[in-house]
Amino acid sequence: MTRKHPLALLILIYGFAALWVVVAAFPFIWTTWGSLKVETDFFGHWTKNLSGVDTLREFGAYFTSLGYDSAFSEKKQFGQAVGNTMIITIFTVVISLTFGTLGGYALARSTARYAFVLLIIALIFRAMPHITLVSGYMEPLFSWGIWGETWVAVIVLVAINQPFTIWMMRSFFMNVPRELDESAMIDGCNRLQGFWHVIMPVMWPGVITTGLFSFLLAYNDFTVTSALLSQQNTTMIPRIAGFLGSAQNDGDQMAAVAAVVTATAPLFVLIMIFQRQLVSGLTAGAVKG
Repeated sequence: MTRKHPLALLILIYGFAALWVVVAAFPFIWTTWGSLKVETDFFGHWTKNLSGVDTLREFGAYFTSLGYDSAFSEKKQFGQAVGNTMIITIFTVVISLTFGTLGGYALARSTARYAFVLLIIALIFRAMPHITLVSGYMEPLFSWGIWGETWVAVIVLVAINQPFTIWMMRSFFMNVPRELDESAMIDGCNRLQGFWHVIMPVMWPGVITTGLFSFLLAYNDFTVTSALLSQQNTTMIPRIAGFLGSAQNDGDQMAAVAAVVTATAPLFVLIMIFQRQLVSGLTAGAVKG
């Protein structure tokens, strides 16, 4: 027998949910809308941003790609920052997931006492501020003449991200019965074959969840990329910070607005694509460890 909720309670629940969505999504929607206008519309009265009167007067249309054209121009080189971000993020996620999955599985199945010690050390390392870790890399990077290279940022981000992926993946593996490993070996699989053919097929929600968080850490990083990368190899977030800092002086505020939208939009798309796997992974116990 289904239990019906009072109408007033349903109105309150759905009303609160709708209000939360509007409040959370409004800044992005407003900025995206305004990024297709001229500066006087976006930074003027809110009615001008909605109507686009100055944009219509200047370009004969209610929208313009002027801000995006400026951001991706040869002078701003934001397109190069987008490419650098994708390279660093993808390599960080792949390497972190590879070692995190293998390490998490080993620690979840290990009965040795040092396994818990390794997890605590990893947790302490993860809790340290990123700037304290980055500062330790600066001197050798300058001495070896490799400061500013893209692969250097990948190595540092993997080092920072690895404890998190190990803890996450270990929590997932702890929820997988050991009987699956034993059954695989009884059927003739060795440890590696059982891991790949039996354990991993039920672990994809956990892998996707961990990979998504790893992606967000590398994608949104500012400390590591701004400290270790040259201007040519910098990523989107430090480049946007530079846009915002210089926009008032060079009068190109719309390039900064367009860059913000460009950096934020892929995150919404990514969450929408993997939302089902993300919810499944989180509810499977990834945050219990």
